[in-house]
Amino acid sequence: MKTIVLDIMGMSCQHCVRTVHKTLSQMKGVSSVEVTLHPGRATIVGEDTITGHDLVQALQTQTDYTAKVHQEIKP
Repeated sequence: MKTIVLDIMGMSCQHCVRTVHKTLSQMKGVSSVEVTLHPGRATIVGEDTITGHDLVQALQTQTDYTAKVHQEIKP
């Protein structure tokens, strides 16, 4: 398992947080997702096959939010 932290741009309310959470949670291999509004950040725990790039792409294609990888942590 690894942890990926994303900086999310464009979130302004709890509806935004729920949308980002739902989008990331539905990705194959994702075990848990925590999204915070301030700062706009998502922490994703999942299988080693998941990449930050995959998560960023999913948000950009499925929502109106943009993101960048803040940190990738492999145990």
